[in-house]
Amino acid sequence: MDKKIVVNCDNRATRVALLEKGKLVELDIERPLQYRVVGNLYKGTVANVLPGMQAAFIDIGLDKNAFLYVDDVIPAVDEESPPPSRNSIEKLLRVGEEIMVQVIKEPYGSKGARVTGQITIPGRYLVLVPGAEYIGVSKRIESQAERERLRREVEKLKPDQIGLIIRTVAEGVESDVMTQDLQFLVQLWNRITTRFKQKPAPAILYQDLSLTCRIARDLFVEEFSSFLIDDQHEYDKVREIVEYISPHLQNKVKYYQEDEPIFERYGIEIEIEKALARQVWLKSGGYLVFDETEALTVIDVNTGRYIGRRNLAETILKTNLEAAEEIARQVRLRDIGGIIIIDFIDMSIEDHRRKVVEKLNSAIRNDRTKTYVLGLTNLGLVEMTRKKVRQDLSEYLQQPCPYCSGSGRVLTPLVISTRIESNLKRELQEERSRAVLVEMHHEVAAIIIGSGGGNLKKLEDELDRHIFIRGTEDIHLEQYRIIARGSQKEIKAIALPVKTGDKLELTIEEPHSTNPVHGIARLQGFVINVEGAGDKAGQTVKIEISEVNRTYARAVLSKNK
Repeated sequence: MDKKIVVNCDNRATRVALLEKGKLVELDIERPLQYRVVGNLYKGTVANVLPGMQAAFIDIGLDKNAFLYVDDVIPAVDEESPPPSRNSIEKLLRVGEEIMVQVIKEPYGSKGARVTGQITIPGRYLVLVPGAEYIGVSKRIESQAERERLRREVEKLKPDQIGLIIRTVAEGVESDVMTQDLQFLVQLWNRITTRFKQKPAPAILYQDLSLTCRIARDLFVEEFSSFLIDDQHEYDKVREIVEYISPHLQNKVKYYQEDEPIFERYGIEIEIEKALARQVWLKSGGYLVFDETEALTVIDVNTGRYIGRRNLAETILKTNLEAAEEIARQVRLRDIGGIIIIDFIDMSIEDHRRKVVEKLNSAIRNDRTKTYVLGLTNLGLVEMTRKKVRQDLSEYLQQPCPYCSGSGRVLTPLVISTRIESNLKRELQEERSRAVLVEMHHEVAAIIIGSGGGNLKKLEDELDRHIFIRGTEDIHLEQYRIIARGSQKEIKAIALPVKTGDKLELTIEEPHSTNPVHGIARLQGFVINVEGAGDKAGQTVKIEISEVNRTYARAVLSKNK
């Protein structure tokens, strides 16, 4: 199977796509302002112990206290040994106690992160489990002879009071390579324990690698034909880590420098659009419908335009088999977790039902997240469970729609700004005028302009055009329009509706986002920062313009009452 890793980087996000047979099956996104906490180790303080829930809340320094369940306090034991007797949470922890925990589930909505006391530290070939004594082998290594060989080799290396899990990529790897990996992990663990003793709680003790480096460490193996990256800095980092862990794969890491954006070149942007849609069409003409609730996700299969060539039973079977494969891909791509119910088209033939379930089981084998097919219910529904570690794709890329009181969803301003920038680049390359005035929603405008106008300056330099941005609330969040074209002087006169010394009467709409002492007013979508008016939101005040810039003006409250 041809597999590729494709990485797109800009100043807002790093996106990593996994392609199998040319199709997008996984998408990971990491943003500078929304950093990942899963895998991080913290020194925390027990804030609350709840005997009724057999759980505790731990202050690890995040916005919300983390949740620790009683079973996650008890150290892991050898599978061949009897499990320890269950203790009550109040016997294991007390309020104010300092403990080391690891995040296993991202904070989500009103819920804080979920943590465990059973620490695991991943390397390339091994996972170190402090305090344990067992050796585990990845279930994805199917050869029993290889499993036994690896277990024998690692038994010779294992330090006391440290458990080890042999990862899938260790298949066929010699002992000296695993020894090097183990030495690195032991040194890392020693540094972590030293930090735990020295740092006051709450404190972060260990932070996992950045997204591209984690992919290189955990996923990049011989079966991948290429690892393509469109950013020089990220390319250099990945080359460095691959040189250390798998030097024979270095020639597969490539710097993408083509003019066409990398995600468009491989059809990834289109697939992301489809993954955000409620309805997904199948090649046969059938289609899937995804409905997500807080409790579970329901997937409905329909024949749609497909009428078949033989009999009804064969038509239904073909549609369901195709649906089973596409559902497995969509669940991975959308990163859907929790309970999943699939309503396949009713099948009266038992053999057909068996084939569909087998197809679904076969299709989910490549999923790195633990997924189980529980079989058909009495109602003919297929039940699945998939471990939920983070927000799914729609929650990450979309937000509740402000235009329909949350009954629908729209793209976030950050995602929209990227798309509008891309569209402007295509549109303005053929533009003859030296300057344009573009109107868009003020939240999107703020992102495209950037801090101090930095993002806008880069866009202008790239296109060799003067671009004036006007933010407004009177336009859909996902739309923009070019409202004027001409020379720089002509567009500047239209884009800047005020000049120094102008005296106006305007309504303060809101306090300034970064300096609430000041207030924000707008004139024809043009932002005016009024000094000292942060407490006058909703009031109409008299102001005098003191300074005019390309993207905003400064003003003071008028002294004339």
